[in-house]
Amino acid sequence: MASTMLRTSALRSTIRATPTVASKRARLAGVSFVRGKATLPDLPYDYGALEPAINGKIMELHHSKHHNTYVTSYNQAIEKLQEAQQAQDIAGQIALKPLINFHGGGHINHTLFWENLAPKNQGGGEPPSGSLSKAIDGSFGSLDAMKQKFNTALAGIQGSGWAWLVQDTQTGSISIKTYANQDPVVGQFRPILGIDAWEHAYYLQYQNRKAEYFSAVWDVVNWKAAEKRFK
Repeated sequence: MASTMLRTSALRSTIRATPTVASKRARLAGVSFVRGKATLPDLPYDYGALEPAINGKIMELHHSKHHNTYVTSYNQAIEKLQEAQQAQDIAGQIALKPLINFHGGGHINHTLFWENLAPKNQGGGEPPSGSLSKAIDGSFGSLDAMKQKFNTALAGIQGSGWAWLVQDTQTGSISIKTYANQDPVVGQFRPILGIDAWEHAYYLQYQNRKAEYFSAVWDVVNWKAAEKRFK
């Protein structure tokens, strides 16, 4: 179902989906900041635009509630970190790092995830092309073989986490890696394409049939966004 999208940052905390009003479309720009704070990015499509692969209610809750919580909690943790730094409280700074990693990672991961998705009438599900397509064929044999290995990795996640198609920044090679909780892809690897395996990403629609979600999500994967990340 179509839903109202976020109009301004002031409305984000009270957003409601409606079936008759289209969303405000805006490009995601990685991790968004306003005056030094992380901000919840708008989506470039309506909450219901990814149906039937992902229903509108899941998208509304996932974006306006879960992602928004990561943004709010990250900003709060950063404020506390700044206070600890001003007080030269080293132990306090160290104690805050897990919170910053979790909520900051949640913000980064979800921002990339929204970019990873697109309605079918906007190219969602269309296979990759160019150098990324060649790299997938070279590393996995075919796109279908890559999807199968990716889904196996997703199914193997115990608890909550993500699976990512990543590129080694040193060798340029691609591989599939899983990350626990909201750990972001940083350091040696560059995130190319990620799928959220947390229950909040699928349970309302698929319940315990998460394998169905892992299969269906490929119908709305935005390979154009992945191609832009591949170098």
